[in-house]
Amino acid sequence: MSRFSKARRLIAPVAAVGATGGALYYMYRPRNIPGYEGPAVPPPIFGADGTFRLPRFPRIKSRAEQIADLKKSNSESGEDEYDLLVIGAGATGAGVALDAATRGLKVAMVERDDFSSGTSSKSTKLVHGGVRYLEKAVWNLDYAQYELVKEALKERKYFLQTAPHLSMWLPIMLPLDRWWKVPYYWAGTKFYDLLAGSEGIESSYFLTKSKAVDAFPMLKQSDLVGALVYYDGAHNDSRMNVSIGMTAALYGATVVNHMEVTALLKDKNGKLCGATVNDRVPERNGKKVDGFNVKAKCIVNCTGPFTDGIRKLDDPSCKEIVAPASGVHVILPGYYSPGKMGLIDPSTSDGRVIFFLPWQGNTIAGTTDEPAEISTNPLPDEKSIQWILNEISHYLSPDINVRRGDVLAAWSGLRPLVKDPKAKNTESLVRNHLIDISDSGLLTCAGGKWTTYRQMAEECVDAAVKEFGLKTRQVTNAPRVSGTEQIDDGASLDGSCQTHRVRLIGAHGFSRTLFIHLIQHFGVETEVAKHLTESYGDRAWTVAALCKATDKRFPAKGERISQLYPFVDGEIRYAVRYEYAQTAVDVLARRTRLAFLNAQATLEALPKVIDIMAEELKWDQKRQDKEWKDTVSFLESMGLPHPMLTATRKQVEQKKLDFSTSLEYKMYSRHDKPIEDES
Repeated sequence: MSRFSKARRLIAPVAAVGATGGALYYMYRPRNIPGYEGPAVPPPIFGADGTFRLPRFPRIKSRAEQIADLKKSNSESGEDEYDLLVIGAGATGAGVALDAATRGLKVAMVERDDFSSGTSSKSTKLVHGGVRYLEKAVWNLDYAQYELVKEALKERKYFLQTAPHLSMWLPIMLPLDRWWKVPYYWAGTKFYDLLAGSEGIESSYFLTKSKAVDAFPMLKQSDLVGALVYYDGAHNDSRMNVSIGMTAALYGATVVNHMEVTALLKDKNGKLCGATVNDRVPERNGKKVDGFNVKAKCIVNCTGPFTDGIRKLDDPSCKEIVAPASGVHVILPGYYSPGKMGLIDPSTSDGRVIFFLPWQGNTIAGTTDEPAEISTNPLPDEKSIQWILNEISHYLSPDINVRRGDVLAAWSGLRPLVKDPKAKNTESLVRNHLIDISDSGLLTCAGGKWTTYRQMAEECVDAAVKEFGLKTRQVTNAPRVSGTEQIDDGASLDGSCQTHRVRLIGAHGFSRTLFIHLIQHFGVETEVAKHLTESYGDRAWTVAALCKATDKRFPAKGERISQLYPFVDGEIRYAVRYEYAQTAVDVLARRTRLAFLNAQATLEALPKVIDIMAEELKWDQKRQDKEWKDTVSFLESMGLPHPMLTATRKQVEQKKLDFSTSLEYKMYSRHDKPIEDES
């Protein structure tokens, strides 16, 4: 046998071993897990003399100071004119404000309602590339869809780097009922891993039937052959939104919620030069306040489903470009899913995808996708709720009865799908997002999804800089967001987009063990301490310090506003003082997430929330009554049962609400006759 033949016979096994080894190394290589590193700023410790000094964070301007800054922009000198005025403070608007501020631009952001009051607080809570989008890209040979997935996977990692306290990795199970699906979905999830590349964190893996049931005990076992598990991200959407807005404010942006744009201003050439705004908070106190003008070189429309409303202020004859779709979600008790694993059903009865995810101690299920009318707080329709419950019952064990009364909260969010006004085929929807500049200079950024908010903001600011000749500059006086001289938060702010590096408020001193320090110093409950650090990061020190002392052995601090959840009184004070919360709904729906977790528990917590806010904001009795009425009305959109919509504060405080007619009350055995002794 020739030497060449011998060599050729050796090459095959060596190549096979090499390929196998390479694949194994790729799957099991050591990784630096975002969010699990040590804190950039270590927690404070007790000094030798027993003293303890809390972190000292930079002061954020009050809402009144921010409004005063808005008014300065209209001065005759023009020195205080803004480069950008952003309308809308959802994920996209807040992202644009942060991006512009960290490029050295002078920026203002106003919002008619509150940060994340619309679509941005009503998401599925996932930060994902989209496995189903990747499947469509492959089957349809759609390169554009492929690019969308790849972009989203890149952005997914930035969430964990810039806000590790608000986002986390979540394993998601794909149950399989046919053996032929195993190689199909295995190839798909591996392609998803490969596409993520360095943006990924854990490799997908296959579970046998027994392992799948062990990981997800409530799974239906009949027809189950196994499951595939892949990794995606999850986050606390409205708290992320608020943090982006507050970080922008620290970097110098003028940020004001409950400030409505009532008109757009144009110069003698018909170009936009500002807007008329009106503060809606005094109206809630029964006072009349006149609007005022805000001057800016560029007006940015980031109002999601309400995009066309702002576009028509610019041009009443413009064609509508938003085609809103309603997505309903329901919240079920936590026992419906494992605490740290979600589930996806890729083939529901009508072809839609449904998620089943652990979130904030409960289980979130959804979503639907139906054409909808634009409204401020759309109501979840009963048909959609029943469809979700019916679908999840198909893959849960038959001995688990999925009951309508188990729905603790339900809501409907409007997804603002958009059509390009300049496209020849005006009926076709834009797949990702749209950036459009009108003849008068209104820059509209619409569409997209939570995962790509940062990329959308970057492209939007790029377009503004180019179109309006804005001058970005190095930020030389960046605030010490971390609260320490150890971290220079302006080191990389050279005038280019750096939001993939800018860590949000709370990120610098966060670690997975920070909650232990909080317990040891303040004596808060473990569940509360974990919640505070995972919602506020290192600002949990400030929140805990604002909690009321209990005069108990333990916990020493922290009075819960609902016994069912770890939200505490200090969060309400923090929301008012440091996060511009102006209404009870701001606190219950966006600063805490109680309204999204349990509508009835929110109603029961409402008196305590109003009392603390009245103390902080000096509300009179008339304003307190209005807050009660408005919040109960809002809770209808969160699924509060109709008999409770007429509840008075006195009934709730005296525990005289009649729950006997509610579905939840009728579910339990206390209403059954005693079991007779058969002996």
